[in-house]
Amino acid sequence: MLDSGMIELLIDSIWETLFMVIVSSILAYVIGLPIGVVLNITNKNGICPNKPINAVLGVLVNIFRSVPFLILLIWIQPITRMIVGTTVGPVSVVVPLVVSAAPFVGRMVESSLSEVDSGVIEAAQSMGSNSWQIVYKVLIPEAKPSLLIGAAISVTTILGYSSMAGIVGGGGLGAVATNYGLYRYEDLIMLITVVIIVVIVQIFQELGMMFAKKLDNRLK
Repeated sequence: MLDSGMIELLIDSIWETLFMVIVSSILAYVIGLPIGVVLNITNKNGICPNKPINAVLGVLVNIFRSVPFLILLIWIQPITRMIVGTTVGPVSVVVPLVVSAAPFVGRMVESSLSEVDSGVIEAAQSMGSNSWQIVYKVLIPEAKPSLLIGAAISVTTILGYSSMAGIVGGGGLGAVATNYGLYRYEDLIMLITVVIIVVIVQIFQELGMMFAKKLDNRLK
């Protein structure tokens, strides 16, 4: 039950979960942001229309988004072992989390960039800006509020994925919920882990909305 040992385990599990979520989110955006930019600028209404590139990249993104995380987690274990040297523990979960989340992030970024007013883009083009100048001086700055909201959604999605990893020894709050709440029928532990996860989700969502409001008066 909830003794000092269990409290210590819960605290360690919170840190493990935060490690998995934060590191995976950063790496997912390192990969997913460029994917989203390319998807946006190469579509038929983009600044660099390119149907073959857009179609191929779109198919790859859709394929990886369609694979359930738990299946992907098991499927790429050989790759995970090759990269980090193990398939157990929080570090090993980062690899499948990034592989699963990066395509999702790409679509979120694509959607955010598509909300930018076409008039602003046309004005930049008329002043002689090239494609990459439009991307980092117009598209991304103008889409910052939407990108931050999308980031909050992405982080909470990654948090949900990380909880599933506990089933296969990934560590974190998911492992505590599985090993104690599920297998040992300790309902109190299950409830506590659920409450903690909900609180973490709310914190990330509120932070995302707070920063978005600071950048966009329309959200106030």
